Amino acid sequence: MYRHRRLRRTPAIRRMVRENHLNRNDLIYPLFVRPGKEIKEEISAMPGQYRYSLDRLDEELEGLHALGISAVLLFGITDKKDPAASEAYNDNGLVQQAVQLIKTKWPDMWVITDVCVCSYTDHGHCGILHNQDVDNDRTLEILAKTALSHAKAGADMVAPSAMMDFQVEAIREILDEENNKDIGIMAYAAKYYSSFYGPFREAADSAPQIGNRATYQMDAANSREALMEMAADIEEGADIIMVKPALAYLDIIAGARQNFDHPVAAYNVSGEYSAIKAAAEKGWLDEKQVVLESLTAMKRAGADLIITYFAKDVVGYLKT
Repeated sequence: MYRHRRLRRTPAIRRMVRENHLNRNDLIYPLFVRPGKEIKEEISAMPGQYRYSLDRLDEELEGLHALGISAVLLFGITDKKDPAASEAYNDNGLVQQAVQLIKTKWPDMWVITDVCVCSYTDHGHCGILHNQDVDNDRTLEILAKTALSHAKAGADMVAPSAMMDFQVEAIREILDEENNKDIGIMAYAAKYYSSFYGPFREAADSAPQIGNRATYQMDAANSREALMEMAADIEEGADIIMVKPALAYLDIIAGARQNFDHPVAAYNVSGEYSAIKAAAEKGWLDEKQVVLESLTAMKRAGADLIITYFAKDVVGYLKT
């Protein structure tokens, strides 16, 4: 008679038969770049995470390189906000300068840039407003120009996160037209309207000043719609499809894996990070074990890549 516990008796046998494994090559680390000089500013809602001025970015990249983390996702913060998000596509903007810096000093680092305008508009929405509503098609032009400016700066991949219909198509077209056919697109394909984003809005200074984002981000109750979103982004030219958030949406990650052959990324978002940090600080849970269990769940569900603020911690955990 088969006994399941035979293959659980020791750490050695458990490692040998383990079905899913975390690897540092799975991890993408988010970075926030802000204006100013000599600034390394801790994000109060995200202990251990910082906003960096360009001149302090070196030290963080050196640390990531030493750990063997080979991919970053860049977010920019600006004090030059306007209704048209004009700073988003400034060829000399912070994200553009950060990309140039990274690719000059660490050319092997895979640099992904978030393409959205919520941090650049004075109203905090992910698109251009018209009559108090986000104008999808007017926003596409801004997103495309922003992606092109990132590509010209040296980005390896752009990640449109505004959840505008046809955003991937608009970006793919302008990149191809401007001889950037090799620049990849990681689509925020199933990005839900979620309360788990709260701490990020402090980090990126991107909270909407009026209304909310429910008209363009996905309803948390829907799963079939997520497959439609993913299929559309793939048809429009996405190279990687992303599910965001991750932990409360493992079924969506699993659906992505079962229905599509494209690489699947999961975004372990700020609220998931901060909740674990807060509970660990209280002594209510073991941070290391919960982090490893959570990220392994994302892999088990079908994620190939994980965007996580825990990336540096995970590399350390895997060495012990």
